[in-house]
Amino acid sequence: MDAIKITGIRAYGYTGALPEEQVLGQWFEIDLVVWLDIETAANSDDLKDTFDYRETINLVRQIVQTEKFALIEKLATVIVEKLLTFAKIQRVQIDLTKLAAPIPDFGGQVTISLTRSLDSH
Repeated sequence: MDAIKITGIRAYGYTGALPEEQVLGQWFEIDLVVWLDIETAANSDDLKDTFDYRETINLVRQIVQTEKFALIEKLATVIVEKLLTFAKIQRVQIDLTKLAAPIPDFGGQVTISLTRSLDSH
C-alpha cells in the first residue's frame, strides 16, 4: 500500500483538561501518514487522481482551531475519523503533539499516536 506523509502541521487550539487550556489555548503539531493507492495518479500525473493534501492540511488546522475537547486523544480521533471520509484514503496514522503541556517542572512534549483504517472503522 502506498502512503503520503504530511509533517509539521501547526495550529493553535483550545483542547486540554485544564480550564485555562480551553480559554488561553496552545500550539499543537500534527504529523500524518495517509495510505491510499497512488498508482492511477502516478500514471496520469493528474491531481484529480489522488487526494489534494492541501485540503487535508486546511482541514486539520480548522479542527484544531475550532473544536474544544478535554483530551488530545479525542482531538486526534476526530481528525482521523474525518480524514477517513475522504475518497481514496484507506488508513490514517496521526501523531498529535501538545508542544507545551502545562505540567510543572516538565519542559517536554506529549504526543498521542494512533492509526485507524476503513476496515476498523
